[in-house]
Amino acid sequence: MSQDNSTTELPDVGFTLAGPSPAPEPTQRPKDLTGRIADELAALLSNGRRLDAAFALTVSDEAAQVVVSDGQQALLVRPPAAILPMLRELRHQSAESDDGPWWRVLISLTHAADARFEYDFGSEPFPGDHLFPRQAYLADMGTYPRKRLPVWLAAYVGHEERQTRPPGIATVQASTDNASGTAPTPIGAALPPFPMMWARWGVISAAFVAANSPWGPRISAALGWFESSTRDGSTLHRLPNGRAILSGGVWDAPELDAAYNDGEQLPQLYRGAPDWVADPVLNPRAANGLLSFCYWWDGSAWYCGESPSVEQVGAAIPGIWSSDTAVDIVADSTEGRSGAWAAALVAAAETGTVTRTLLTRAFVGEGVDLDNAYYQLILAGVVN
Repeated sequence: MSQDNSTTELPDVGFTLAGPSPAPEPTQRPKDLTGRIADELAALLSNGRRLDAAFALTVSDEAAQVVVSDGQQALLVRPPAAILPMLRELRHQSAESDDGPWWRVLISLTHAADARFEYDFGSEPFPGDHLFPRQAYLADMGTYPRKRLPVWLAAYVGHEERQTRPPGIATVQASTDNASGTAPTPIGAALPPFPMMWARWGVISAAFVAANSPWGPRISAALGWFESSTRDGSTLHRLPNGRAILSGGVWDAPELDAAYNDGEQLPQLYRGAPDWVADPVLNPRAANGLLSFCYWWDGSAWYCGESPSVEQVGAAIPGIWSSDTAVDIVADSTEGRSGAWAAALVAAAETGTVTRTLLTRAFVGEGVDLDNAYYQLILAGVVN
């Protein structure tokens, strides 16, 4: 199945914010320092044990986590006092690389001779306990200037809440736009009408739940959400009076890269937006400066400000584009066993006439979770 929205639990020494992250690439290291560091860490081991350590450093801050395990139990231990000065020197030596000094180093060993060092330059977000206040990164760049930062880190240190839109600000901005004649951009048929989108979101959510998949979208009575393994994602808020807001972000969005790394203006995602487009119903990425699109449905049509085309952000939205795409996802979730019942289920969801009997015919196979799948459809409001 191709849609995902859940994270996989990783060991403490790993790092991730929205999904499984690839291991950092090993980097060439000065043998004298790494050998001494390995010796210090190996002194914490006894036979048959393994050590995994993660160190995060800037010129002003540091964090460390060292875990010793024997395959059955894991124990947090305090790193040797002598190791941090050596790590700072190791980091200083790496400043000559094109990427600048590393932000974190992951070290694993069973004895000093087999120590493996992996350097993290920030291609993926750091775990919470290794994410320092923004001033720490600004101070570090004062000592070690960099040409560019990963978009997520550039946003972290430079967004300055420019994508947030509290209700009070939304009221003022909407009034100003109305007075100046600033109008939103209609996006036509690039997105399906909201009622169809909501029904398809619900039935796709049900398909992933039925398959016991941790991935795919999910839905509640007024909110649909989706997070992919590639860190793209969106939320769909259902509002009173037939209104809705679809917002989210594409990982490493070029518009955000240009804004945070090249000094370009951030896109005015809320240009022409009504006052009900506000923080409580925006994707959480807005609070982190990583929102790359926002579309709103006024009850009859979709509009946007300076958002990219829907095609450009498609990776952040589940397969709600047409009845056929929804049918394909439902059929794929059952490995083709649902046959024509997949199309019948999607059609029933779009007309609000789903029954449990129809669900049992569409979702077939061993271990299917019909009860929770049906509840997704109840929450979506498409059950007869």
